Amino acid sequence: MVSRDASVPPPLGELEAEVMEQLWRRGEATVRSVLEAINATAEKARAYTTVMTVMGNLDRKGLLTRRREGKTDVYTPVTSREDYHRARARAEAGAMVGRYGNAALMAFAREMDRLEPEQRRQLRRLA
Repeated sequence: MVSRDASVPPPLGELEAEVMEQLWRRGEATVRSVLEAINATAEKARAYTTVMTVMGNLDRKGLLTRRREGKTDVYTPVTSREDYHRARARAEAGAMVGRYGNAALMAFAREMDRLEPEQRRQLRRLA
């Protein structure tokens, strides 16, 4: 079994990302409300049990918390969308540099050259 740094959130599958997006938009939600939102724009309708399973998995992975209100579970994101993306980007960039070394750093540098000047200024302020 591969151990994972607890500070690095796991990557999201396609449906997990849709569910998390709904939770980040709402702040908290039930399975039913997430299901209705996803199915309102989906090409293929999802089953209640599918969304319930995904939300339970996200709770077990530490991305959502669950609290009981009567017979209904209400889920809340553990972290913001921005913090999640920042942590995943750090992990992905670190993995790329660890795997490809200087080639990854050169690729990042080339991508920096393609940015608009204002984007580069913003990045320099963040560093």
